[in-house]
Amino acid sequence: MNEHDRDGAEEMSTGSATEPGGGTDTAIPELVIISGMSGAGRSTAAKCLEDLGWFVVDNLPPALIPTMVELGARSQGNVARIAVVVDVRGRRFFDNLRESLADLDAKQVTRRTVFLESSDDTLVRRFESVRRPHPLQGDGRITDGIAAERDLLRELRGDADLVIDTSSLNVHELRAKMDAQFAGEEEPELRATVMSFGFKYGLPVDADLVVDMRFLPNPHWVPELRPFTGLNEEVSNYVYNQPGAKEFLDRYTELLQLIAAGYRREGKRYVTIAVGCTGGKHRSVATAEKLAARLSSAGVETVVVHRDLGRE
Repeated sequence: MNEHDRDGAEEMSTGSATEPGGGTDTAIPELVIISGMSGAGRSTAAKCLEDLGWFVVDNLPPALIPTMVELGARSQGNVARIAVVVDVRGRRFFDNLRESLADLDAKQVTRRTVFLESSDDTLVRRFESVRRPHPLQGDGRITDGIAAERDLLRELRGDADLVIDTSSLNVHELRAKMDAQFAGEEEPELRATVMSFGFKYGLPVDADLVVDMRFLPNPHWVPELRPFTGLNEEVSNYVYNQPGAKEFLDRYTELLQLIAAGYRREGKRYVTIAVGCTGGKHRSVATAEKLAARLSSAGVETVVVHRDLGRE
C-alpha cells in the first residue's frame, strides 16, 4: 500500500454505499464479505469491486448483512452483487457476525469472504506514516492494537475463501489481484495462484499449500547457471533432469487434482500454492511455472506469481 491506501489508518465514512449501473435477473444477490487487518488494504479491495459494478457497503454492522441481502433481492435484479466491508470499527457488533453468516447459509446465499493480511512490521509502518492510532490500541502501542485485532479476527481468517497478503504489494498490485479473482464474466469452479518464494525471506502467510523444492540440487552452485532464473530454459532443464524431479511433478499434480476436487465439493473457489526453494530464484520458479501449466491444462484458472524473484 502507499499513502493513498491506509484503510485502517485514515478517516472513512461509515455505512456508505454505491450502486452499480446494471444488474441481472438473479433473485438473491451474490455476496462478498471483505475483512482483515486495519491498514492491510480493505478500502482498496472494496473500491476495486465497486469499479467492477458491485454494490459496496463500508463498515456495515454484521447483524445487518442479511437485511442488506434481502433488500438486494427486492431490487428486481438491479443489485445482483453486494460487497460488505466488516472490520473492527464495528467491534461492538462483531459478535453478531457468526449468527449472520449462519442465517445467510440457511437462505442459501452465495457468499465469499476475502481477508486482507499484512505483516506486523508493514502495518506499523503504514500507521506511523499517516500518524493515526490503531483502532484497538487504546492507551497502548500500535503493536498492542495489531495483536488485539489479530486475535479478534483469527476465526474469520481461518474461514476465509481468499486470503491476500499485502505486505509487499502496492495499490495497483492489490487491484490486479482483485481483478484477477472477480473481473471474469463467468465464475470459474476453482482459481489457483501458484507462487514461488525463497525460504530465507519467510513463508507466504496466505499460502494454502506449501511445496519445498530444496530436495533438488541448487543451480546456484553451477557457475554458468547462477546468473539466470528458473524462467530460463537451461535452468529449468537442469532442475528437471535431476533424479526424482519429474516423478515429483507428476505425483504432486495428481495430488493437486484430488485436493482441487475436494475444494470444489467444499465450495472453496481459491487456492494459493506456494513453491519454495532457498532464494526463490531457480528451483521454485521453474517448478511454479510447470505446476501452473499442469493446472491450466486441467481446466483450473491459474495465476503465477514469483514473489522473491529479483531480490538477490
